[in-house]
Amino acid sequence: MDAEFAELPPGGREIVRTRRVRLGDVTIGGRVRLDALARYLQDIAADDVDDAGVEGAWVMRRMAFRIVRMPRFRDDIELRTFCSGTGGRIAERRTTVRTGGEDAVEAVALWVYLDERGRPAPLEDWFFDLYGTAAAGRRVSGRLRHGGPPAGAASRLWPLRTTDFDVLAHVNNAASWAAVEDELARLAPDRRVSAGEIEYRAAVDPGDTVELRSVLAADRLSCWLVSGGSVRTSALVRFR
Repeated sequence: MDAEFAELPPGGREIVRTRRVRLGDVTIGGRVRLDALARYLQDIAADDVDDAGVEGAWVMRRMAFRIVRMPRFRDDIELRTFCSGTGGRIAERRTTVRTGGEDAVEAVALWVYLDERGRPAPLEDWFFDLYGTAAAGRRVSGRLRHGGPPAGAASRLWPLRTTDFDVLAHVNNAASWAAVEDELARLAPDRRVSAGEIEYRAAVDPGDTVELRSVLAADRLSCWLVSGGSVRTSALVRFR
């Protein structure tokens, strides 16, 4: 994982939201689950484009985060987000999660812009009118970096639930982290996560048969959601 965490330039558009960590967001031990954290990041991204009046939809390509300390049950958290770079059809979003007056999680995500027909579309002048100052001319690439699962990776079926799917009729990006949480609880329950990254190669659709493949190493857990012989989603988390 080599994500760059850019800073907000003066005068750039920034959105701030607050929320409380609720019972349905945490593990048995009380820390925020990775799927809940991803949902927080998704929600504030949606708030930003909704407030700006942006039409069309966005789908995630890649997201990385680093952890100072994970928020816990009943923590009040503040999220700050801004556009930190652009490509032809993608925009990068930086988000900082703070609690107790201190930075807790830093995240950076690549989102692909879809037009009204659901196809990737180029970013036009209206986008740069809104986000150009924050992006500051910084160019980003949507190239994916993860390799596929090795031949010896553990494998099991990963059943899909109706609640995994969103309005675009594919498994929501936040729901994909539930598989990683399940492997963490099963294979490394006592390890503390310090960073993570997820990449989305192709959608998981209703009716797909999905395998969860994973490899546990001393310093990381790697996971892949595989359907029809191809990797749809890959994720890795590093341990402290």
